[in-house]
Amino acid sequence: MANEKNVLGKPLKLCCGNSGFTREGFCYVPSNDHGNHSVCVIVTQDFLEFSLSRGNDLSTAMPQYQFSGLKEGDKWCLCAARWQEAFIANCAPKVVLSATNKACLSIIKLADLQTHSIPE
Repeated sequence: MANEKNVLGKPLKLCCGNSGFTREGFCYVPSNDHGNHSVCVIVTQDFLEFSLSRGNDLSTAMPQYQFSGLKEGDKWCLCAARWQEAFIANCAPKVVLSATNKACLSIIKLADLQTHSIPE
């Protein structure tokens, strides 16, 4: 997975610690990641509330999964479909393009990611 590319066609950069499907901090998308955890986001409270309303509580700690819960400002490898859903609902979190895996482009338009990207 070390040769993964980001949405800009460059080497995938680290998103954060203990995130992503592999919990390595990179938004890798191995073949068994059916959720496509490819979008490196900066979590907002608005997004956390949206995700909870969709049945995915990302705020509550789950020690059994080594997950301490997310808070506003945390970086996280988010499912591409959830980001797209939040985008349509006008509450998509900001994106770190250099750490967002190109695998998300099967679901999300690059132009939409760019409108929500942070300066790098």
